[in-house]
Amino acid sequence: MTTSGLLIDALELSDVGRCAALEKEMFAEDSPWPASAFRAELNAPYNRYFAAREHPGGEVMGYAGISILGSPDSYECEIHTIAVARSHRGRGYGRALLSALIEVADTCGAAVFLEVRTDNDTAIALYERNGFVQAGIRHNYYQPSGADAYTMIRPAAKSVADQSGEQGAGESQ
Repeated sequence: MTTSGLLIDALELSDVGRCAALEKEMFAEDSPWPASAFRAELNAPYNRYFAAREHPGGEVMGYAGISILGSPDSYECEIHTIAVARSHRGRGYGRALLSALIEVADTCGAAVFLEVRTDNDTAIALYERNGFVQAGIRHNYYQPSGADAYTMIRPAAKSVADQSGEQGAGESQ
């Protein structure tokens, strides 16, 4: 996915140092992931990670990851992270990364789950605009800060269409 000044592509092992540095900057109070955690996530066959860059081969300005869990007849997806460098927030990077993750889930017909800090109003609004609803709360989820998290879910794409009253091709009323 490419738009003016924004490219979403695969996160590569060569990007993990930059991701770990961004983690330290953005999540210092809540156990930022080290480079080894990013390497492990990238090596897991059920994960897909994306990078947001300004141009091909450019420095990572944001990243996002999702797991595809379960079996082909009943997949579920879990968003692990979406993060955008402070210097690049408000430019659509988070929205583009989320779209890439949702596309993965929609391709396999999976519902998507995530956790988000209860005080992260910007992220919560983004998720809600993309069909996520709050399903619960996890007290003291983020450590060591003790911040709470909402659990949010976006139903599988078919379910989203069913709930909105849309009909697929070939269906009649």
